[in-house]
Amino acid sequence: MITTYVVIGIVVLTILWLLATYNSLVTLRNRVREAWSQIDVQLKRRSSLIPNLVETVKGYAKHEKGVLEEVTKARTALMGAKDPHQAADANNMLSGALKSLFAVAENYPQLRASENFKQLQDELSDTETKVAASRQFYNTNVLDLNNNLETIPSAWVGSIFNFQKEEFFKAGEEEKADISVKF
Repeated sequence: MITTYVVIGIVVLTILWLLATYNSLVTLRNRVREAWSQIDVQLKRRSSLIPNLVETVKGYAKHEKGVLEEVTKARTALMGAKDPHQAADANNMLSGALKSLFAVAENYPQLRASENFKQLQDELSDTETKVAASRQFYNTNVLDLNNNLETIPSAWVGSIFNFQKEEFFKAGEEEKADISVKF
């Protein structure tokens, strides 16, 4: 009789542990998805600011058409990204193009003095900060999920229910390179 209660107790505890571990993994997976959506929101905000910035710059630096076309092309790639890897690549391309654009602004003091350009530059800087924070939040959640999927005993539950590790949002080589501003 006692043996039966012990066995039932072990089975109940095992089921409760399994449910708690499964729910924990679901929560972590949902946090990763929510964090990705925040990156997506910030990247879309960023890309909607760029046409305004490009139009403002066009009025002052018409002969820098190549830089403006590069920014526009990078923005289009960012808007078309389907997953974190494509978004990271497009984000890196856009970051490089924006560095060139701000270098143009350094060479044209009247452009920097434009109130519209200053406002857009401030807004874009704020957005860059939000994108960086969103990426950090995403990567923290990916780390938590991946750690749980690689450590025992939650790895067992993850494999039973086919949970998958997620990919980190990585900075590209363009974002890591030194910035060169020439006057």
